[in-house]
Amino acid sequence: MDSLFPDEPKAQSDHAEDVILNDQPLAARMRPRTLDEVAGQPHILGEGKLLRRAIEADLFSSLIFYGPPGTGKTSLATVIAKSTNSRFEMLNGVESNVSEIRDKIAQARTWKKLRGETTILFIDEIHRFNKAQQDVLLPHIERGTVRFIGATTHNPYYYVNSPLTSRSQIFQLESLATEDIVTVLNRALADKERGLGKLNIHAHEDALTHIAEKSDGDVRKALTALDLAALTTPAGDNNIVEVTLAIAEESIQKKAIVYDATGDAHYDTISAFIKSIRGSDPDAALYWLAKMLHAGEDARYIARRLVISASEDIGLADSNALRVAMDAQQAFEFIGMPEGRIPLAHATVYLATSPKSNSAYAALGEAMADVQSGRTLSVPPHLRTPTRKKLAAASGASDDTLEYFYSHSFEGNYVPQSYLPEGRHYYTPTENGLEKRIKERLDYWKSLHKQSQ
Repeated sequence: MDSLFPDEPKAQSDHAEDVILNDQPLAARMRPRTLDEVAGQPHILGEGKLLRRAIEADLFSSLIFYGPPGTGKTSLATVIAKSTNSRFEMLNGVESNVSEIRDKIAQARTWKKLRGETTILFIDEIHRFNKAQQDVLLPHIERGTVRFIGATTHNPYYYVNSPLTSRSQIFQLESLATEDIVTVLNRALADKERGLGKLNIHAHEDALTHIAEKSDGDVRKALTALDLAALTTPAGDNNIVEVTLAIAEESIQKKAIVYDATGDAHYDTISAFIKSIRGSDPDAALYWLAKMLHAGEDARYIARRLVISASEDIGLADSNALRVAMDAQQAFEFIGMPEGRIPLAHATVYLATSPKSNSAYAALGEAMADVQSGRTLSVPPHLRTPTRKKLAAASGASDDTLEYFYSHSFEGNYVPQSYLPEGRHYYTPTENGLEKRIKERLDYWKSLHKQSQ
């Protein structure tokens, strides 16, 4: 690959990661050098947050960063090393072994003894180390031979040994927001030292937004796509490289579709999705689900709507639908994307093909209307607490109005008695699915109630 900056000498540094090679990918060249250049993560790096305070005060021992790919775990580790004037040594959980770990620790011990320098030992994909490999680190962390920073895409409480997690502060990094990635892309376009600033590039705003949205919160993927778009697009007659939406689509291999996450397309599509479930059309529901996922809709929002639909549209016709929807939501939170789309599809098809009933939802609506617009009903004396019953008796209420019958003391665990004054009625079961059995029970209890009068 030809050099982008042929006239510039290579930067020199005591740290290997500081050396900027002209043939490095844009994502590697644009790694942040300071905390202020780290994109996103305000929940842990914002002013006054614990991690930022610990880094700035150089008061930390062991850290584990947990989050999706491309969220800046490695970059943050290198920034910490620079901010604290520490040596930086890196191992990878896939490639490294116990011997290499011991070599790095021996080097750290030597540097500390001869120069008084602290070494940060960064281990990427720490979850790939087996128990023995992780245990090798423990005594050296305890003695302060190295400062350990681990990075993992897996939940460390499940995939990293508890002795190591108990000695470390764990911080979760979130996928970058679209606006944060666009900021990084614009920074790369403007940076003449490390980025594309020496090239005459005009990137359209919708192109940058598309790259950012389709990168799924992965800033490395976004920078790689921008690099590809800029270097493979010929300059026009005006000697300007125009990075358009069409070029952005090609560079990230995802077509832009008409979908505004906060506008009409968002509301129209989720409306079509829910109405397809309510209308018992699994094919339509899956199509609208696919469109939302492709467009980058928040999958948690989709999961919430599935849970709502399970009670609103299926309800008591199949109470298992709510369990399936909740399981899908929990499964998504556990595994994340892209596999998280699978339980969402599972729940979508289950709900669309379930018998339907909105009887519980409708009954609540009628009761709410009565509460809001009518006179508030008092609790019947026999349903009140024992203390309230004593007060009522002292005021002259008859024994008949105070007696409460414990249902479990009667055959079938049912005894006819009034629970609501004025005999109001709200819930009317359908004969759909399992709700038919509920209707049969209610009809039977009503017949017993009539017989007792």
